Amino acid sequence: MRQQAFEQQHREMWQQLRHLLDELDRPKRKRQLDASAIASLPALYRALCNHYALSRSRHYSPELERELHEMIVRGHRHLYAGRSAQLWRLVIFISRGFPQLFRKQIAYFWVAALLFLVPGLLIGGYCYFQSEMIYSVMDDTQVAQMESMYDPANRKPGRSIERSAETDMMMFGHYISNNIGIGFRTFAGGMLFGVGSVLLLVFNGVFIGAVAGHLTRMGYEETFWSFVSGHGSFELTAIVICGASGLMLGHALIAPGQRTRVDALKWRAADALKLVMGAAAMLLVAAFIEAFWSSSSVATEIKYGVAALLWLLVALYLGMAGRRAHGSG
Repeated sequence: MRQQAFEQQHREMWQQLRHLLDELDRPKRKRQLDASAIASLPALYRALCNHYALSRSRHYSPELERELHEMIVRGHRHLYAGRSAQLWRLVIFISRGFPQLFRKQIAYFWVAALLFLVPGLLIGGYCYFQSEMIYSVMDDTQVAQMESMYDPANRKPGRSIERSAETDMMMFGHYISNNIGIGFRTFAGGMLFGVGSVLLLVFNGVFIGAVAGHLTRMGYEETFWSFVSGHGSFELTAIVICGASGLMLGHALIAPGQRTRVDALKWRAADALKLVMGAAAMLLVAAFIEAFWSSSSVATEIKYGVAALLWLLVALYLGMAGRRAHGSG
């Protein structure tokens, strides 16, 4: 196709895109664009890139190439600037906003931590001193599977026989699904006037405590504790934060104050959802550590050393991050 015919065929589209870019260059309050016009930008930009490639391959005039390239640069700036801003806001939230909000709502965290830890310690102690107690929490099949997962002879500690052949990447995906599922259910249980979150926190504490007590009594403590200690700092803390977020919702429904229950729920949910987002990021980190580090054959002493550093890192992050930007924190 000759250049003149090519320009005649696509000139109208180029003018449409140039008008759209001119409007986007103006301050927001002065733009004369509707949502449909803005939504057309990606399709117009892709078509322009195709036209530019054709003009180069067909050796059209340098003037046309410059014209198209100029619009590509402008379109790229508008198309991807929003994504960069969103990514930067996410970085700011993780580095400052989330720990600041955590400290603001820390009373709910301590209540959730007690609901999680106290039953876990009690049941863990019972299972350690009373061997039959574990069967009040788990059935025979679950106990046998758990024992095989943390048997020192297991090539991949923490994995069942069925999953022992799966790659670390596959287990990473499994842990993400499992961890975030637990966290979300613990949060969503707050919609039942907080009862769901309370029950799930207690249940998870009881289950984990029973497993820890039973395996320690069996002499599997080295395999078990070296496996869970690394990712536990992120995983357990995040689950408790999800529970605290659920308690916030429950508190809003039980004691709305001067607001209606719906308004109180919306008010609390604004912070609760942000806490859950931060907890989800922590669960993602926990899944990575669990898949690629916890089941590795690294010496137990090194695993315990790394675990201590990770627990310290989580404590410093939640307790100190963002204090300078927030004044006294």
